[in-house]
Amino acid sequence: MESSLAALSIPAEVEAVFRAFRTCEFSTLAKDGTPITWPTLPFWDAGKQRFIVSTSIGFPQKAYNVRRDGRVSLLFSEPKASGLERPPAVLIQGDATAPDEIITTFTGYEEGLRQTFERQPGGMIFSSNALIRHFADWYYMRLLIFITPRRVLWCPGGDMTGEPLRIERLTADGAERREA
Repeated sequence: MESSLAALSIPAEVEAVFRAFRTCEFSTLAKDGTPITWPTLPFWDAGKQRFIVSTSIGFPQKAYNVRRDGRVSLLFSEPKASGLERPPAVLIQGDATAPDEIITTFTGYEEGLRQTFERQPGGMIFSSNALIRHFADWYYMRLLIFITPRRVLWCPGGDMTGEPLRIERLTADGAERREA
């Protein structure tokens, strides 16, 4: 599915949000269709044009919800500590997958780990202690969730009072549609 989608032309100000925001609100759907939202730390993989979110095997509900219904959203609305001045608020609506694989090593994900500690330096206290890592190994065993954007909406300057700008992957030929 990923390779059949045309690459989205994401504006630089929007991509800056993906890279600089410390957290976003990640929404999945419960069994009855109710949206459930968690704060999370997503990683933008520009090369594959997808987000990666991880969750501990001790807290697998996000992955369960995605496996049942892959429609998800990511809302980047809180710019604190991002270093960006008047960034847009960005909503991603997309399709997610959560493979049935437990990640037990950070090999291949070193950049994400570096970003995690940069964004949440308090977490290094727990990760640097071998005893805590031993007794909380379940927390470091991760499930990955991959999110491919279907629609990107953003409000310049974070002003949500007007109509958002948007890019969509909704045309029959797979090309993007951009609206003001």
